[in-house]
Amino acid sequence: MAGLTLVYDLVLYISISAIIFFIIKRSRSRRLRLPPGSLGLPFLGETLQLIAAYKTENPEPFIDVRVKRFGSIFTTHIFGEPTVFSADPETNRFILQNEGKLFECSYPGSISNLLGKHSLLLMKGSLHKRMHSLTMSFANSSIIRDHLLVDIDRLVRLHMDSWTDRVLLMEEAKKITFELTVKQLMSFDPNEWTESLRKEYVLVIEGFFTVPLPIFSTTYRRAIQARTKVAEALSLVVRQRRKESESGERKNDMLEALLAGDDGFSDEEIVDFLVALLVAGYETTSTIMTLAVKFLTETPLALAQLKEEHDEIRAKKSKQEPLEWNDYKSMPFTQCVVNETLRVANIISGVFRRAMTDINIKGYTIPKGWRVFASFRAVHLDHDHFKDARSFNPWRWQNNSGATSPVNVFTPFGGGPRLCPGYELARVELSVFLHHLVTRFS
Repeated sequence: MAGLTLVYDLVLYISISAIIFFIIKRSRSRRLRLPPGSLGLPFLGETLQLIAAYKTENPEPFIDVRVKRFGSIFTTHIFGEPTVFSADPETNRFILQNEGKLFECSYPGSISNLLGKHSLLLMKGSLHKRMHSLTMSFANSSIIRDHLLVDIDRLVRLHMDSWTDRVLLMEEAKKITFELTVKQLMSFDPNEWTESLRKEYVLVIEGFFTVPLPIFSTTYRRAIQARTKVAEALSLVVRQRRKESESGERKNDMLEALLAGDDGFSDEEIVDFLVALLVAGYETTSTIMTLAVKFLTETPLALAQLKEEHDEIRAKKSKQEPLEWNDYKSMPFTQCVVNETLRVANIISGVFRRAMTDINIKGYTIPKGWRVFASFRAVHLDHDHFKDARSFNPWRWQNNSGATSPVNVFTPFGGGPRLCPGYELARVELSVFLHHLVTRFS
């Protein structure tokens, strides 16, 4: 009974503190010309509406309704904080380019807690710059061409060899991308351990967009428990590899670079770093693979043209001969399909940042300390920037940028200092996957 009383008192204290904080912030906000919008209820704001929208097949209404009512820059209140949403490409570009100057990285507690405080997503300053550069060095074009492409091709074919008459495509895509990422980061080939680790990752990712209070959210509680198991498993690998490295046994992978670096990272720091990279390489790419197949199935002419392109490549090779870099560079229509899938699917919906000072933009003020969300999805699906924006049309990319706007509004991998370091790797993985899919299956 005493335990229940303690929980009740704690919840009451948090609620009252949140309401007081909310009132103080609102009082200051009234003195500034904020973007129009609604802060919703104290503490909760409009979080539940956002989460509900993103659990449907069509999350656009959350932004659509507010853009129609308030304009392309509006105020809301999500994940416990007032947040300025931007569906404006110029504002988004301003936010991305002023990383570390006017804005700093900031994500909801549900995401930051699950990724870990030492993840690349949350790093700042010179450390982020060094680690971002290191990550890109393991996923640039020359590394993919000389080292990774052979593994990508081998693992995709290995999985497809095991397919029977009926497969769950999303599940298979997740297995492929997770094993590719584990191979790249830690040199593990597929085995029972990697599959067990992947299943825990599924639970971790489910907790990203929840209220970060275990007492209220069973999904978040399961995610925290799964994150602990993932960290324990990776810690064992890091300790073993550190011993091997000290004895002179080294591998050519990301983990080795972290162990051999001059920063002297602790095991905990390396584990956080690996946790985030596994999420980035696993969930996003598998989703884009699955949606590419969905869009192609719904667009028979595009599927036929894609198959023709890949049949020509396969006709010049023996049945088991792997794809080479020149083959990848001979897929022009495939790249149109990749671009259009990235635009419509929006694997990176947008990015969160925090204002480091009061910022004036487009006639409004974003108060210091407020969170902002630059929505790439809203721009990519805006008819003002792309003709028939919500239709899948890969041919739009054949002769130009695909957009109707004169400025670059296509940002599927973000931009600025935090441009996704694996952007080229994701494109190659999707292209290889599509090649084997359309040349082996009807």
